[in-house]
Amino acid sequence: MTTSALSTTRFSVLDRSRTRRGREPGEALRDTVRFAQEAEALGYHRFWVSEHHSVPGVAGSAPTVLAAAVAAATSRIRVGTGGVMLPNHRTLVVAEQFGVLESLFPGRIDMGVGRSVGFTDGIRRALGTEKEAMGGFGEQLADLAAYFGGAPLPHPGVHAYPAEGLSVPAFVLANEAGAEPAARAGAALVIGGLTGREKTLAAVDRYRAAFRPSAWWERPYVVVAGDVAVAETTGAARRLLVPEAWALARSRTQGAFPPLLPAGEAEAGAAAAGAKERGFYEAALGGGLHGTEEEVAAALGSLIERSGADEVLVTTSGYDRVGLLDSYRRLARLAGLPARASQGLGGGLDEIAHRA
Repeated sequence: MTTSALSTTRFSVLDRSRTRRGREPGEALRDTVRFAQEAEALGYHRFWVSEHHSVPGVAGSAPTVLAAAVAAATSRIRVGTGGVMLPNHRTLVVAEQFGVLESLFPGRIDMGVGRSVGFTDGIRRALGTEKEAMGGFGEQLADLAAYFGGAPLPHPGVHAYPAEGLSVPAFVLANEAGAEPAARAGAALVIGGLTGREKTLAAVDRYRAAFRPSAWWERPYVVVAGDVAVAETTGAARRLLVPEAWALARSRTQGAFPPLLPAGEAEAGAAAAGAKERGFYEAALGGGLHGTEEEVAAALGSLIERSGADEVLVTTSGYDRVGLLDSYRRLARLAGLPARASQGLGGGLDEIAHRA
């Protein structure tokens, strides 16, 4: 297999603290912290957590709080958010939060931000946001940069202590239509697209062409994100993605992400689903990469060469913790990551697998 592209590319992890049926949210959050410890031991470059509100299947609702717990439980891996959704927050508060994180864990904090708003009208009302708030995202990015030391300040005389003067790299989570704000702000681009669709590649090209150097980044930096599952057989790898794909399909038709189900139950649900829900399920399965080590190495190598990506952010969630953890280990080996001895609390992922 050809691994040259993989060995020169950074690999990182985004964990959404997904809950499984019958388990408490607190378990998912503690598993996230243990997962971060093992990701560090395996040699992954970053470990990010996400922001979701009023979602039954996701325990991660306060990313900067969870990032602090992850950073405290690790020592080397970079820690950040994928991402803080700026329409839900005042930029002053966001800057202050990341200033606190960077002050406590200097040189290890990433500020990943996005422009999504709540999943339903009720959630948006509870957050005090509306879909129209997405339109001011570029201005929010400019304000955020100013609070870290740019000019002019959004509100004269109002400073974001202790953020002012600190260097915290910014990443913008975007889809194919949203790469331009990242370029204008001089932020890194995080874009879903492991299948290498032409629209995704075109968006990456637009981002690079429009990029403006900033205090955050001197040159364009591209992170491609998505699900990657590696197993002994192609079928086993596909089954790792089934629970998340079914949960996504249910969310598109029922209005809420449910906790993850075992793969067998999820497959049975998809088999009995209507055409629309089944279509969402198949689309979700097709949006990631899965296979044996040889198959995944070839697919990732091709994607990295076509996109020129600097980094791959792996977002895989699953019900089968044993298989999922094995997948991350196999991928780390494929990428030639510099593994270190695991020193996580409570045995890291091995304990999670034992309890699964």
